[in-house]
Amino acid sequence: MALRHAVLAALLDEELSGYQVTKAFAAGVANFWHALPQQVYAELARLEKEGLVAGREVVQEARPNKRLFHVTGEGLAELESFASTAAKPSFLREDLLVQVQAADHLGTDVLIERLTERFAFAEAKASLFDEQLRTMRGGCDEAEFLLRGARVGPYLTCRRGRDFERANRDWCRDVVEVLRARREGGAES
Repeated sequence: MALRHAVLAALLDEELSGYQVTKAFAAGVANFWHALPQQVYAELARLEKEGLVAGREVVQEARPNKRLFHVTGEGLAELESFASTAAKPSFLREDLLVQVQAADHLGTDVLIERLTERFAFAEAKASLFDEQLRTMRGGCDEAEFLLRGARVGPYLTCRRGRDFERANRDWCRDVVEVLRARREGGAES
């Protein structure tokens, strides 16, 4: 997937400014695609030049003017083409995994501290996703929303982000337990 597809997907529901697209990335798209604000702005310019999005200037009083973007028919066709291609599997690249890989040669206390930090981060992020999911559902329970709710795509990607962070949290907890047990059992040199 290229950044272009993530930006096009972020613009499917409504016209957004570049600032709003970067906020949309931070709130939802970031659970599966990371981009810096300057990357998003540069991509919007490329997409507009290629005719995949159209922008219009909005004059504002007491504020700088802003540009709002929406997906064009060509942009939707690009997304449809992207969706019809086989998805490439992703690969996990995380510093913490390298640190755990070297656990037999590192100090356990420092590694447990890193894992505890990552546990707390994952727990907090999973809670944010849970809150976003509740907001998206409104008054519906999940089964009803999945069957009849509007905009199930963002809901499903948010749910994947939550499940990913829950798995990270659980893995960190399990690794800490293993390291502590090995330290107490005399396995650490």
